[in-house]
Amino acid sequence: MSQVYAVTERVVEASPERVYEALADYGQVRPRLLPAQYSEYEVRRGGTGAGTQVHWRLQATEKRVRDCLFTVSEPSPGRLVETDANSSMVVTWTVTPAGEGRAKVVVETTWQGAGGIGGFFERTFAPKGLNRIHGEVLDRLAAEVR
Repeated sequence: MSQVYAVTERVVEASPERVYEALADYGQVRPRLLPAQYSEYEVRRGGTGAGTQVHWRLQATEKRVRDCLFTVSEPSPGRLVETDANSSMVVTWTVTPAGEGRAKVVVETTWQGAGGIGGFFERTFAPKGLNRIHGEVLDRLAAEVR
């Protein structure tokens, strides 16, 4: 097994505080940010920031569907970490200033991938697919906070 890593980033035309507030709102804002690859979205505990527990199914490819149950932590200002109870997946959202009235948002995803030839293909193609999905989320986030 080897670690799979994907990173996507955008500069958003809104204050870092506003962007972070939107990302941390799993009850109202987050569902509006999710593209069609997400289904069965449900907040199971909390709803804002640390301590939130949220479930969804992510259809990464036609054949690959992940059932995710994330618990959210906030280890430092501007950072949300989503840790999946059903796998080794960890999604980290980091929001930092990017000039006057702008924020840089970076979403990093890691998990332990398969070994062998399957793992090679996973490490090669999964980050590209996930970057496309997270790119849609970040585009919707930018529209949400304008």
